Amino acid sequence: MTITTVAHTQSLAIPEGFFSQQPLIARAPGRINIIGEHTDYNNGFVLPAAIDKAVYVAVERRSDHIVRLYSTDYNEQYEFSLNSLTPTGTWCDYILGVVDQLLKAQLPITGFSLVLKGEVPIGAGLSSSAAVECAVAFALNELFDLELSRITMAGIAQQAEHTFAGVRCGIMDQFASLLGKKGYAVKLDCKTLAYDYIPLQMEGLSIVLWNTNVKHSLASSAYNERREQCRQGVTWVAEKYDGVESLREVTPAMLEETVAARNALVYKRCKYVLDENARLLAACEHLASGNMQALGQKMFESHSGLQHAYEVSCPELDLLVDWARDEPAVLGARMMGGGFGGCTINLVKEDAVEMLSERIAARYYGQTGLQLTTHVARIENGAEIII
Repeated sequence: MTITTVAHTQSLAIPEGFFSQQPLIARAPGRINIIGEHTDYNNGFVLPAAIDKAVYVAVERRSDHIVRLYSTDYNEQYEFSLNSLTPTGTWCDYILGVVDQLLKAQLPITGFSLVLKGEVPIGAGLSSSAAVECAVAFALNELFDLELSRITMAGIAQQAEHTFAGVRCGIMDQFASLLGKKGYAVKLDCKTLAYDYIPLQMEGLSIVLWNTNVKHSLASSAYNERREQCRQGVTWVAEKYDGVESLREVTPAMLEETVAARNALVYKRCKYVLDENARLLAACEHLASGNMQALGQKMFESHSGLQHAYEVSCPELDLLVDWARDEPAVLGARMMGGGFGGCTINLVKEDAVEMLSERIAARYYGQTGLQLTTHVARIENGAEIII
């Protein structure tokens, strides 16, 4: 178990008397994804990395079956019984969903008291929900000596998102939050969960996130709709080809033969996934050879696919990427996350970050009336026990 000390423990703002003794404190980070968007739930490849924005939980075991939760961000407190857990429609669901999965696995847990504090921006596409789920799973694993592997905990956190939050996400966010490594991206095969650490050769470059500070209402429904469209495409391919269980087993020729004439929209969605997987594999080769210009070009191509083929971008994201294309200091840019708002991820020359961010922010405000938030993402380790 990795144990570290972090100054953030003082900022948890634990209510007086909430714990009877020093609680166990854990952190789990948000993530960026360099390339490979909407491929994870299609058994494809992704290239995420854990970042320096994290969720912190402080937790203490109880002798009864009560789960007592407090959020410092919302200044809200709730109590639940382990005997009757159901979704609430609140921030508690990301915690209760994990607990529900542990109970379903018949793991030996009792009630507990937990304080939650998040510093991962909500709605920015940095996977704040997965960070909560992973911090909780990691802390409870330690608190109750469950001896779960990090990969097992990632699956538990993913199922929590499915069942209690109602989002049928892939495994990427939770995997990156738990298995991230400082200085590396994680090349993850979402079909087999095989993974490799790819060094990020960032000399003279920064990963810059520009947050549009918008989240359009289409986000959740469109995510599930895209997932269903991909599933439909797989079903049609599988009618002719044995062994096809996901888009991972589908070739461009198979897709053209079985889907293109049947439904142009489903074909377009599925083809995007195949193209994005190919872009990611090429991007990993560019990283390995240190060709960051070529990596950046793949990022621009990824955004074009997300904008025109998968259609999960939005005008604010497109503006930022279009402007980035015109900046010599930007090697690559694309929208990141589920879409319809959130961040763009940009590969920017280090000495230009401050000046460029200020200029882009002013231009963005002038055109949209919205504030642009900038964050330089530093790559950190995955989930850790702090104390």
